[in-house]
Amino acid sequence: MEIWIARHAEPDYEHDSITEKGEREAKLLAQRLSKQSFAAVYCSPMGRAQKTVSYTLEKIKMKPTVYDWLHEFRGNVILDGEITHCWDRKPSYWCNIYDYYSYDKWLDVDLMQSDNVPQRYEEVCKGIDELLEKHGYIHNGRTYDVVKPNKDKILLFCHFGVEAVILSHIFGISPMPLWHNFVALPSTVTRIVSEEREEGTATFRCMYFGDVSHLYAGNEEPAFAARFCEVFTDDTRH
Repeated sequence: MEIWIARHAEPDYEHDSITEKGEREAKLLAQRLSKQSFAAVYCSPMGRAQKTVSYTLEKIKMKPTVYDWLHEFRGNVILDGEITHCWDRKPSYWCNIYDYYSYDKWLDVDLMQSDNVPQRYEEVCKGIDELLEKHGYIHNGRTYDVVKPNKDKILLFCHFGVEAVILSHIFGISPMPLWHNFVALPSTVTRIVSEEREEGTATFRCMYFGDVSHLYAGNEEPAFAARFCEVFTDDTRH
């Protein structure tokens, strides 16, 4: 089977929607996705994802199933008495804690235990496991038991933070390097496919991550959202 993950278009965070540029991106994304045949579409409940997916749904004539666990990842930590997102840590901190690179240890770091990260992470892991089981693939340790082999394509519309969590669980890797060393820009596409090299057992492989080719094909520059300054002297996001 194939899992296609689309991030929402350029966000208007204030109104939980998308910008005018985001609408252009969403239309180009819809044009690309409409060339595929999807068995099902799943979507975050947030407005920016709902608005983005609407252009694709109009073309493919499908209705999505909305899952709350596809909401932008809501794992928080408490630092100096303040509640903040777990997935925005400076390199001087997280890169020097080796447990953050371990799938089995990253959640045990004191900061990750300070609020609701373990519960929120488990929520997403349970959600994607139940979804894949519905499509015939049951999570079993680091592999999947194949109970219904198929070549179905499913489409998820969500957010970069939760996308990294989904991929970390499917691949058995920590989400910290995914959050900080990778970036899925607005309206990009990630595609992963199952491989059943041994009968009855599958793993997944990433064919591409955060692809923006549909934007360039439409002469639309990718948005900057989710990136940080390329050099420190930039007046862009630090």
